[in-house]
Amino acid sequence: MRGFTLAEVLITLGIIGIVAAMTLPALIQKNNNKVVETRLKKFYSAINQAILMAENDYGDKKIWYEELPGADIDEEGNPIENSSKAEAWFKKYFIPYLKITRMETTDEGALMVYFPDGSALYTAYTANNRDWRFYPGNVNKCLKEHSPKGKCVFMFNFFPASKSELWKYHYNKGMEPYKYAWDGQIDTLYKDSSYGCNSSTASSHLYCTAVIQMNGWKIPDDYPFKVSY
Repeated sequence: MRGFTLAEVLITLGIIGIVAAMTLPALIQKNNNKVVETRLKKFYSAINQAILMAENDYGDKKIWYEELPGADIDEEGNPIENSSKAEAWFKKYFIPYLKITRMETTDEGALMVYFPDGSALYTAYTANNRDWRFYPGNVNKCLKEHSPKGKCVFMFNFFPASKSELWKYHYNKGMEPYKYAWDGQIDTLYKDSSYGCNSSTASSHLYCTAVIQMNGWKIPDDYPFKVSY
């Protein structure tokens, strides 16, 4: 029986390498999608279950919700310990009902909460606890890469008390994907010039989380980003 020549072996290995190079990125992205989808859905369920339990203990969320700032900053530019009103509020109404690994105050005075699966929740602005960023994975990696919203960071809102038409998709709701000023049309979630997931505006992509939610917490085929965690 004739064996394989060295040339035949090298050719076969080369073909295998080419096939692997073509298929591996797709497999990696498929896994990334699955992890992000799973952690988004898990976070959404857990945080809103916590809100329901807080309501059971403290009453209607519209009553105990407060728009509060993060930590004060001292003259040397460092956050002042125990000065964050947003952190005190979060500890009272959320922490008893959530599984977390740790909390910290960032250099800017914002609140960061870490969960056992490696994800994290961050107050998007130090001035209020209305807007939240959810990181399904490595926060430092995402920040270092300056990745856009909708790729490795996903926007949420908790603003149940406002009756403004602009906030109608958040009024009397729990923590929801960012839908401020949304007109209710799926197409707008992609194309809105200010917040749309497809928008070229640097500060946009706020609606990307809602795009995934409206697709059953699955990343749609026409999603504009390759997500990571």
